[in-house]
Amino acid sequence: MLPAIEAVPLQTFDAPLAGELFAVARLLFGGLLAFMGLNHFQNLDHMAGYAEMKGIPAPKFSVAFSGGLLVFGGLGVALGVLPTLAAGALATFLLVSAVKMHDYWNAPEEDQQTEMTQFLKNVTLSAAALGLLAVSGAEWPYAVGVGLL
Repeated sequence: MLPAIEAVPLQTFDAPLAGELFAVARLLFGGLLAFMGLNHFQNLDHMAGYAEMKGIPAPKFSVAFSGGLLVFGGLGVALGVLPTLAAGALATFLLVSAVKMHDYWNAPEEDQQTEMTQFLKNVTLSAAALGLLAVSGAEWPYAVGVGLL
């Protein structure tokens, strides 16, 4: 019989430079996703056309909404503001968009590699967002510190 596994309290950011590295990672991750969100607004018509081609309802609204979600989530993670909502919003968006927008298994052969790359990028980024969500209840170093918990 295997011994029971007990949850061990997480000693978050105790290692040397852990807080600084975590802050840099948050700034890079959140900042790039916020930038991607701004791109949704700058290229709204083009991206709405692509969303319409993929069968997304209300494509213009959907692109604008997803852009807002990326800006909110990205800035929230970067600054440490509402980190649970921010990381959760990013993980949700990235997973949904991976499946709905980058379904390489349904793409024409000439588009499959590009769609697979975008799919894998979104899944990988969602893993990072889920990791941030896992530690969103901890006090984040160098964060504004506004949260729900």
